[in-house]
Amino acid sequence: MSDQGGTPADDFPHGAGNPARGALRAAGYTRLAELTTVTAAELLALHGVGPKAIRVLREALAAEGLAFAGE
Repeated sequence: MSDQGGTPADDFPHGAGNPARGALRAAGYTRLAELTTVTAAELLALHGVGPKAIRVLREALAAEGLAFAGE
């Protein structure tokens, strides 16, 4: 999914699943690095974000030298 400028609507890994990616965008997150300000538990509370999405996002954050808040 892209905006009118052709840039991605987010930079979340596709392995997180479309429901999770949509839930994150709906909550105002569009960049992986923004997830460092929130805990995994807070993200799990979003409808559409489950354990698999958290695992995929955690791995993507770690690959960038980042982590969820409190980790």
